[in-house]
Amino acid sequence: MGAIYRREIGAYFTSSIAYIFLAVFWTFSGWFFYAASLTAGTTDMSGMFQSLFLVIIFLIPILTMRLFSEEKKQKTEQGLLTAPVSLGEIVFGKYFAALTLYTIAILMPFVYAMIMSSFGHVEWGIVFANFLALFLLGAAFIAVGTLISALTENQIAAAVMSFVALMALYMLDLVGGLINIVWVQNLLKSLSFYTKYYSVTVGLFNVSTVVFYLSVAFIFNYLTIRVFERRRWS
Repeated sequence: MGAIYRREIGAYFTSSIAYIFLAVFWTFSGWFFYAASLTAGTTDMSGMFQSLFLVIIFLIPILTMRLFSEEKKQKTEQGLLTAPVSLGEIVFGKYFAALTLYTIAILMPFVYAMIMSSFGHVEWGIVFANFLALFLLGAAFIAVGTLISALTENQIAAAVMSFVALMALYMLDLVGGLINIVWVQNLLKSLSFYTKYYSVTVGLFNVSTVVFYLSVAFIFNYLTIRVFERRRWS
């Protein structure tokens, strides 16, 4: 897995993807920090974290679109599948490379928090909780994008399909509000990515949120492995 991971990290930084992703994320996070905290004269950064939910819906497809679709397009997929490594190592090597770049991006709010600490008291516990929620949300979304990238050889198609899938997950609350069936509403609410994320940003952190996001990441990575198991023997 280490070799796959290093190869993918290198590919991100030898192309323009890493620089575009980091630049766009830091630009938006900086703007939201300025608008929600600096102009309001508060050390509370919850507004910034809430706004970043939609930002990563747009950016994560850019991060994941090339993971496997590029292998198919360049006809290197078969060589990868016949390499002396397990399918799990291939999938998780690529997944953790994308997650590493994402983590580098979301470390920026700690810089903002340190800036705010020079002007007033910062609730570091809340900052860490918000960071963890943003990290876990990204871990789940990256797993979704990884699966979609494994299903197509066109990077643009992978990005568009990932965006549509993530928007659908974001809109579960809206869909639930349009359905007048109680058990369906409760089901969609229990699966709501945004409700769980928003709860953390307002200080309602619980273990079920961690379990939910980690479970989604595991399930979609497992499905990606299954896709390649079928492809290896087809």
